[in-house]
Amino acid sequence: MPAMTETSVTQRREELVLSEDEFDRLRKIIREHTGISMSSSKRQLVYRRLSKRLRQLNFPSFHAYSDYLASGDKAELEEFCNAVTTNLTSFFREAHHFEFLANNIVPDLVAKHRHTDKRLRIWSAGSSTGEEPYSIAITLRESMPDLRRWDARILATDLDSNVLATGATGIYSYDRVEKMEESRLKRWFIRDRGKAEPDVRVRPELQELIAFRQLNLMHDWPMKGKFDVIFCRNVIIYFDKATQRTLIDRYAEHLHDGGYLILGHSESLLNVSDRFTLLGQTIYRKQF
Repeated sequence: MPAMTETSVTQRREELVLSEDEFDRLRKIIREHTGISMSSSKRQLVYRRLSKRLRQLNFPSFHAYSDYLASGDKAELEEFCNAVTTNLTSFFREAHHFEFLANNIVPDLVAKHRHTDKRLRIWSAGSSTGEEPYSIAITLRESMPDLRRWDARILATDLDSNVLATGATGIYSYDRVEKMEESRLKRWFIRDRGKAEPDVRVRPELQELIAFRQLNLMHDWPMKGKFDVIFCRNVIIYFDKATQRTLIDRYAEHLHDGGYLILGHSESLLNVSDRFTLLGQTIYRKQF
């Protein structure tokens, strides 16, 4: 790591510039390690997020930082990926997906597994700070009174190790849940009233359903069994068509026939895959 004098640090803070060539170089590194295709419109976003990292490490330029990434430091590559990925989320975001889970998917799975092993597997791929998998867990608890008799698990994965750590703790600032209806909030969260700005903690019966794991969707997937439902919302929008086709085909292989794939509101499988039937509102079902 380069040693910096006070004068050179001051100059670097004033002169730090992300040139078009360096942005292209960083885009290639982002694509190589995450599969994400950064458009030219994301240059300012990359600058804003990575400039903080450069200042933390006292790098004099994006060129020097790119060289360091190219050296293969795994820890820094992880921090780099954490910095450039987007993690906007909220509890019950796109609420119709959870309504469909409760009113359509759950009854379908209950009927399907009524006389079998009662095994239920849901994957939140791109779980960010955990609001999505906890929303899934709440939906299951509310719509399946006998859930304790099921072998039910939710896998929550993300590329960003920092957001996964937040999800695993299950602790959120109150403003993250204040729009939730009061009855649901009281049932599934514990308030810490000892603080001026109170936190909330999800109840253990939600946490016990979820396993948080780091996973790069572009790498090998260690999961052996198949899933009944995969939530992959606001993820494939960052990939080019070729990467989308590969990813969706892999999802299909990891879903039971008749399993469900749920995408984000601006995503579609049009010209991406013919292995799914659109049910509406970015909800798809794998063909039998």
